[in-house]
Amino acid sequence: MKTARTDPVMSLDTKKNIYVTQPLLPSLEEFLPYLREIWDNKILTNGGPFHQRLEKALCEYLGIDHIALFTNGTIALITALQALRITGEVITTPYSFVATAHSLLWNGIKPVFVDIDHETFNLDPAKIEAAITPQTTAILPVHCYGYPCNVEAIQEIADEYNLKVIYDAAHAFGVKNAMGSILKHGDLSVLSFHATKVFNTFEGGAIVCSDVKTKRRIDNLKNFGIVDEVTVVAPGINGKMSEINAAFGMLQLQHMEKAWVRRKEIDSFYRKHLTGVGGIKQFEEAKEVTGNFSYFPILVQSEYPITRDALYEHLKDRKIYSRRYFYPLISDFPMYRGLPSAHRGNLPIADEVSRKVLCLPIYPALSCEEQERVIDAIRELQ
Repeated sequence: MKTARTDPVMSLDTKKNIYVTQPLLPSLEEFLPYLREIWDNKILTNGGPFHQRLEKALCEYLGIDHIALFTNGTIALITALQALRITGEVITTPYSFVATAHSLLWNGIKPVFVDIDHETFNLDPAKIEAAITPQTTAILPVHCYGYPCNVEAIQEIADEYNLKVIYDAAHAFGVKNAMGSILKHGDLSVLSFHATKVFNTFEGGAIVCSDVKTKRRIDNLKNFGIVDEVTVVAPGINGKMSEINAAFGMLQLQHMEKAWVRRKEIDSFYRKHLTGVGGIKQFEEAKEVTGNFSYFPILVQSEYPITRDALYEHLKDRKIYSRRYFYPLISDFPMYRGLPSAHRGNLPIADEVSRKVLCLPIYPALSCEEQERVIDAIRELQ
């Protein structure tokens, strides 16, 4: 029996309790010439040819001005905060992967959690203003599941209070709204190229910015603050992407259009066959947005015969590995729960959604047969 998986390129091996890779769109035969080139030119890292080519290719593909590649998205988040010299308090969402808030703690910044919107699951702009204090210096929203935040409303608040905006865009590769790439909004946008993302470099990440001066500062910070052989201008970190990771990114970029088409087909199939299933609420498609179909979240409502957690176990018993993504809330973890803003009474929508959400398997290699098994397993309890 085949196993249906949630993540784009990863599946859970329950015997070993580890993640293992599934076949990717690029083949080994396609990758070998890239490895040969790296071997021949003897440049393994430190901004080599593939690193430079991938930055240029991503700017063209995504329709952005500047991008700085990183070893992973978390280091990119940490560096983005340093690049803008963020201090004090930062308003952010409790409904995200822990790296969003961890990046603040690593910089000695206090996270201030604000509730999410009940339709988009993104940071609710209507709740931001009340959380601003004299110590607030920035807003760190997340484009959850690749669905854009209300960027206009957030920017209006930021301009009013002279705050920086850094978007955690880990899910938003290739996402566009009526104004173009969603990555152009805010002061900086941070991408993840982890193996579970729609575009990945095995491990990797990036910071998107709009001007050469900021790009130069980011590049310095990701390389120990080094400017030249004898000059160090900042306490930077080693955040550089290797040549092998960049080469894989160059290869995978060639397959993205095919991946988008297949993901959209899978998304449409789920929507069609889960419509009318009592107690299963689908995430509404965003209007005037070109999405990347990176996730397919559902909400398991009280009308469904069993709870969300029971459905999760029901699927797992059938070798279908969904994810309760995001559960628990970031604000529930020990290092955050003592913060006043982390109290569940302040975050009723995020708390409710985290207890109901389930992300179903979606990745380009998911077959129709496997997808039908997922749908049948959900419908058979009706």
